[in-house]
Amino acid sequence: MLANLAAALFTHKSIKTTETKAKRLRPVAERLITFAKRGDLHARRRVLAVIHDKTVVHELFTEIAPLVELREGGYTRITKLGFRKGDNASMVQIELVLEPVNPKPKSAKKTAAASASTAKAAPAAESAPVDEVVEETPAEVEATEAADTEAPAEIETPDAPESETPEAEAAEADAADDDDAEAIVADDAPDDAK
Repeated sequence: MLANLAAALFTHKSIKTTETKAKRLRPVAERLITFAKRGDLHARRRVLAVIHDKTVVHELFTEIAPLVELREGGYTRITKLGFRKGDNASMVQIELVLEPVNPKPKSAKKTAAASASTAKAAPAAESAPVDEVVEETPAEVEATEAADTEAPAEIETPDAPESETPEAEAAEADAADDDDAEAIVADDAPDDAK
């Protein structure tokens, strides 16, 4: 009976039956669809062992399996219809879920937690200044050089120590360069001269 219900479900994509039969049919139909998604010969033979109609199996493998390829289960949907008039049995409609899979929207709590975790990692990156390379045209270079020559000499503030003046910094840089040059010459000298 379950094989016949599964064959009818795959042929018509939706059938009406009692709730008990639909609940028993659901795992059988979903397992057969999982085999169809695999698509190999062994899976086809396992489905043929349950459903003996080759046209239904062919339809399952060629039409239904590609439609549910991205879905990870939940291939069927059961919808309650009410009660049957004669014996008052609970009737349902079981159908294949063939709609494309949509990614789940992130809840507000998850997005807030994700943004908080990235904000913790971001301050380390934000604290390091980013040097931007700015290319100047020759006209801009000449304009800045002309402005430098016309600008008045820097005014020394009484609070600034003398080592922070540009002349003192230049003298310290020259002394450091001289020390580096002497160290390089000493390294290049042969071992006998040392």
